[in-house]
Amino acid sequence: MWFVLALLSAVFAALTSILAKVGVTGVNTNLATAIRTMVVVVMSWGMVFLTNAQHGIMEISRRSWLFLILSGLATGASWLCYYRALQLGDASKVVPVDKLSVVITLVLAFVFLHEQFTAKSLIGCALIGAGTLLMVL
Repeated sequence: MWFVLALLSAVFAALTSILAKVGVTGVNTNLATAIRTMVVVVMSWGMVFLTNAQHGIMEISRRSWLFLILSGLATGASWLCYYRALQLGDASKVVPVDKLSVVITLVLAFVFLHEQFTAKSLIGCALIGAGTLLMVL
């Protein structure tokens, strides 16, 4: 099931890029990001209440709160940079560079989470990096 959800995530992320590229035309990118964020907030809380998950909020540890807040700040910074990059550049070039996050995530997971870095993941990282370079040149 995780693979199906990850694949759907990729499809929605691709749609996000195309829709955002059209949406930021003639719009301040900070304003565009704020509008997008409000839609995500409404949708997310809607899912919380739809699934009756709101009762779990009091059970979240301080550590989890801290890291969820930091993750939210990183997401916000990412979206602000992404929307501005989309406004300034071609989606076909911005998106591959943005997807270097896969390589960066693997490295950070190895360093901070002590996840295994195998020959397969090293080759994958190299190919993603080379592919990104090839696409933006």
